[in-house]
Amino acid sequence: MHTDTERCVRAVQSKDARFDGWFFTAVLTTGIYCRPSCPVVPPKARNMTFYPSAAACQQAGFRACKRCRPDTSPGSPEWNARADAVARAMRLIQDGVVDREGVPGLAARLGYSARQIERQLLAELGAGPLALARSQRAQTARVLIETTGLPMAQVAFAAGFSSIRTFNDTVREVFALAPGELRDRAARGPRDPGTPGAIALRLPYRAPLNPGNLFGHLAATAVPGVEEWRDGAYRRTLTLPHGHGIVALSPRPGHIDCRLSLTDPRDLTQAISRCRRLLDLDADPVAVDDQLRADPLLAPLVDTGAGRRVPRTVDAAEFAVRAVLGQQVSTAAARTHAARLVDAHGIRVEDPEGGLTHLFPTPGALAGLDPEALALPRSRRATLTTLVAALADGALDLREGADWEKARAELAGLPGFGPWTVEVIAMRALGDPDAFLPTDLGIRRAAERLGLPATPAALTARAGRWRPWRAYAVQYLWTVDDHPINHLPA
Repeated sequence: MHTDTERCVRAVQSKDARFDGWFFTAVLTTGIYCRPSCPVVPPKARNMTFYPSAAACQQAGFRACKRCRPDTSPGSPEWNARADAVARAMRLIQDGVVDREGVPGLAARLGYSARQIERQLLAELGAGPLALARSQRAQTARVLIETTGLPMAQVAFAAGFSSIRTFNDTVREVFALAPGELRDRAARGPRDPGTPGAIALRLPYRAPLNPGNLFGHLAATAVPGVEEWRDGAYRRTLTLPHGHGIVALSPRPGHIDCRLSLTDPRDLTQAISRCRRLLDLDADPVAVDDQLRADPLLAPLVDTGAGRRVPRTVDAAEFAVRAVLGQQVSTAAARTHAARLVDAHGIRVEDPEGGLTHLFPTPGALAGLDPEALALPRSRRATLTTLVAALADGALDLREGADWEKARAELAGLPGFGPWTVEVIAMRALGDPDAFLPTDLGIRRAAERLGLPATPAALTARAGRWRPWRAYAVQYLWTVDDHPINHLPA
């Protein structure tokens, strides 16, 4: 979008927050860059230039605006809606792969050479993988500086910088303030004591957001010991690269309140990325709802509860295991099966608030489980053990940045994986916005009540007009039934 100058100028002049994250405005006369909704008086059109990413602005020598905080913009919805190499690379960079594995590791995950990835990212985003990762490190550093009392040296290494000097230079260059000045400015503002040792931050999103189906679904399907709904917040444990964490997420007007307790602050970037993915916070609900509202049978559902998101997951392998446990059983039974698995194979953790007890077991921890110990039909046991083995040895890749169609084909090749299981994993674990569940019981009931075709083939053909947002159509169709997944818990 940044190449459409006229459209960008109109968005800046109207301070349209819908375009935050789509592009960034660099002001030639001041040397700063802003989000489109910056509250200051808009500059003259001739003094504006536009970039597709914050990293591109920084590479061009611009610093972040202190008023609108462009580093806190929602991410571009393109990276969640697309499945090409650039979108997959961006999802991996957001998950911290460059910091952990370097550019060669990023390229290897994508099946390209490092030079090809560099060229594609430069062409579309105006910055290569190192510059994009550096911009993300600066954002992580700012969060740690402003929300924790960690010494600056610990902040530097936790944010992913290789040296304190690089950390200091980057923070000064991006924010035009030294690290100590950023902390002093934050200390002058209102402080929320919260939980001792926790990192408190706000996760932005594009309005509207309907929290009912999002938090309702997560709470209704929560695995005891791993997840819970408490005091208006969805809480769960997280398995992270350097340790584990506990997160509490609460819907608020204009943002999601996020409180993270981490055993290692180096995991902050990954934890934030996974929370945003879990709640689908980088979606563009206006574009989605406009497309679905064009269908007269869906329009009343969209008008009643606009802004529905797809509840996703923090760990694709965990969700795949839970999808198998949930085959052809009720939500309550699926929770019971998962809770037994967690109690037998999950790692115990300490929760200061007492409600969470375990991490969900990794595929490696489940690889040696005894099938006879599972209270499941024999065929389901075989499906689960085959899935776990494929995840543990790397034969099946569901990680962030995975190729959606390749993963679908690999899943379909496993015994016991029918279209429903493959598509629900594609929707919630892989994040495909066009995944569709025509055989789902709730979808079939909704189709009957709304006058949509009854057979899976006919319904799939009819759903062609909802593409590429069929996963969001599923969320609206599920609201036809009065089920706890559709309501914010009390």
